[in-house]
Amino acid sequence: MWQKDIKSSTQDFLSQVTTTIDQQYLITGSVIQAGNQKKDAGNNTQQNNGYDFHLVKLNQQGDQVWEKYFSGNNHDYLSSTVATQEGGFLISGTSYSGKGIDKKDDSKGGSDIWLIRINEFGDELWQKILGTSADEEARAVIQTTDLGFVVAGNVQNASKGYGSKDILVIRLDKNGKELSQLILGGRGLDEVEKMIPTRDGGALLGIYSRSSEFRVSDSENQNSATGTSGIREGELEDREAGRQTTGSVNRKTRHQDLSESGIRLCLC
Repeated sequence: MWQKDIKSSTQDFLSQVTTTIDQQYLITGSVIQAGNQKKDAGNNTQQNNGYDFHLVKLNQQGDQVWEKYFSGNNHDYLSSTVATQEGGFLISGTSYSGKGIDKKDDSKGGSDIWLIRINEFGDELWQKILGTSADEEARAVIQTTDLGFVVAGNVQNASKGYGSKDILVIRLDKNGKELSQLILGGRGLDEVEKMIPTRDGGALLGIYSRSSEFRVSDSENQNSATGTSGIREGELEDREAGRQTTGSVNRKTRHQDLSESGIRLCLC
């Protein structure tokens, strides 16, 4: 047994602790770096006064293996991390930064989702910005059975959305190429809280919902699940071009409310 204090002279926020494929640990969060604390921001030594992505890898004894920072020119908050089957990681966060320092692409407007894939040593393999002119925020990321990824987050006042805040689900291949995108929501406020992978290559989302109806934007038939009590189920065809394993796959997006608790489960 051991405990570890990761010290800082400024504010640190923990987002996740991830077990690595070699049974070590990756600690991820956000930090405002002090001037003398700027050690390795993606091999960039420029100073940023906002929050940055902060990663620390520990071995089984709790000793530090490496420490990394990834910075934009404004606030960037790391939300979630997944250990990949190949031994590295994909980190996902909300970025308010434009192009500069470690961020290689400009903002798409408002806040965006910033993805960075790194190897087991913390070296960047690729990065990608997901977003629109609306405000997006990252909440969860998983790796699927085909070695690709599903990223889930929230989007406010989207042009193809339904309410004040909706759920954004994006599927990527292993190299970061976007394959499909869904917006799920109702007329109220809907926020994704958790996401786990399923054995068939999909994802199960846990959603906090204030909507009585729930819809999916990227489908031919925008049906709704309605009602105010009991268990409500709806099924929508999700016609995602490019979602392939050994052939073209048409999945169905299913969602289920748990009475009036505000909890919604969605299988994508």
